[in-house]
Amino acid sequence: MDMKYALDFEKPLRGLIKQLDALHQLSEENHIDVSSEIKAIESKIEQTKRSIYSNLSSWQRVQLARHPLRPYSLDYVNSILEGFQEYQGDRQFRDDKSIIGGTAFLDRKAVMIIAQQKGRNTKENILRNFGMPNPEGYRKALRLMKMAEKFDLPIITWVDTPGAYPGVGSEERHVAEAIAVNIRDMSQMTVPIVTVVVGEGGSGGALGIAVADRVLILENAYYSVISPESCSAILWKDRSQASKAADALKLGDQALLKKLGVVDEIIEEPMGGAQNDPDEAAQSVGASVKKHINELLKLSKDRLVEGRYARFRALGETDDGKVIDINEAAS
Repeated sequence: MDMKYALDFEKPLRGLIKQLDALHQLSEENHIDVSSEIKAIESKIEQTKRSIYSNLSSWQRVQLARHPLRPYSLDYVNSILEGFQEYQGDRQFRDDKSIIGGTAFLDRKAVMIIAQQKGRNTKENILRNFGMPNPEGYRKALRLMKMAEKFDLPIITWVDTPGAYPGVGSEERHVAEAIAVNIRDMSQMTVPIVTVVVGEGGSGGALGIAVADRVLILENAYYSVISPESCSAILWKDRSQASKAADALKLGDQALLKKLGVVDEIIEEPMGGAQNDPDEAAQSVGASVKKHINELLKLSKDRLVEGRYARFRALGETDDGKVIDINEAAS
């Protein structure tokens, strides 16, 4: 199976690509001219892609956000920035590998990077705790953000988590308190903060590093108060209703997020998702991040803090101060 098209709703593409490969093999082995057939199949593949990816449901967008080949935070960091130097540990308990952080250069400007990171295989996922941070991960992030503030470095955070880790040890070490402290302290940071939601943006696990001046989201990422599985377990007592929960939460409706003021820019992805052309996706993300960082660097420290406070106070409100109804906004 071509892992680029590994999702259930991409099955028609897999069949066409298999036919295309068979035609190429036939041509090479038997020296037969099948160029017209190849051209017809390639045209059919493009038509099928447009048909599939222009009509994605909420659950299908969630699946794309979790695609096994989708670029992760470190992929973007390594593509967009130079000289990344990782710092480890929260100076209280241990180093949490699900959140990485350190300094790097963006267009020769020093910046601080905070990123949630998943793994590509079982071993890496265990190391990264499937991208679900423990409290020490948030405390490490805050330690590095305070370092950035001390040295006047802009902060770029990369969100990709289904949520903070809900295990017993995490609760015993006060994960909710760690997230709350991050939210409070990030709201008062005097340096520019830009957040990029590159995959999953689940609940407080995402918000713990996302109280930013500008929040950017990739076209096929999602940003929500809860993951669809957790929502399903609460509402229907059954995690198998995740697709129904995704529809109810309107996951992947980036236009709605922008209308509500939750995000500031939607970054387009290559057709079918960032995994189909990681370089193109990285270029788009890099251009957007640079634009917003440069705009924010022109503001005074007081303007940054005041603007960030006002931004979060106004989420979901119209110009007349009335709160937007999510169903009306979506219609």
